[in-house]
Amino acid sequence: MDNKHSLTGFVFNRLREDILNGKYKENDELKEMAIAKELNVSRTPVREAIRQLEFEGLVESIPNKATYVIGISIKDVKDIYEMRASLERLCAKKAIDNMTDDIMEKLEEIVDLSMFYNEKGKYDNILELDNRFHELLYEAANSKMLRHTLSDFHHYLQRIRHTTLSGETRAKQAVCEHRDILEAIKSKDTDRAMMLAEQHIINSINNIERLGLWTGEQ
Repeated sequence: MDNKHSLTGFVFNRLREDILNGKYKENDELKEMAIAKELNVSRTPVREAIRQLEFEGLVESIPNKATYVIGISIKDVKDIYEMRASLERLCAKKAIDNMTDDIMEKLEEIVDLSMFYNEKGKYDNILELDNRFHELLYEAANSKMLRHTLSDFHHYLQRIRHTTLSGETRAKQAVCEHRDILEAIKSKDTDRAMMLAEQHIINSINNIERLGLWTGEQ
């Protein structure tokens, strides 16, 4: 039983990653047999993984026909950013309430390293550190449901975030915003931390609008 579930999880994560990174595009057909052969598994975990993907709204199965990729639309991206803005506020508050010395030390290291890479213009490194910064805040919040929801949102946005953070202007802004959020958390200034966390996401939305990505393909 455990092995079956672990295989399903492996297939699900692989397929979700392939959908979100663009390997499978909208309206592509997911063929159970081909996927099972590629991943060296039976069709059962593939079928179960596809059910999970359908539950998340990433694919649509037509009975007795086929399963097609839906993916994440521009409207979905907008919705996710708007929801993240509110949830990141809550995350900042909970992070202050539940912060540990270990996580605080790791956050400080990430901000320091981000500032270093910022000065060197190494923006790919900044994207990786950006991911880690948010993951640690979600961990610090000590809320399983909040962490799960925000982690999924963060993952769904990986393609568009890679596009926006690869530019010098937004990358530099994001690093400074992380620094300010962390300073507010260290000072236990809850109102300021919540405001900065929300504004961080709003600034991302504004940057996407500036780049004209709402009207283009993700």
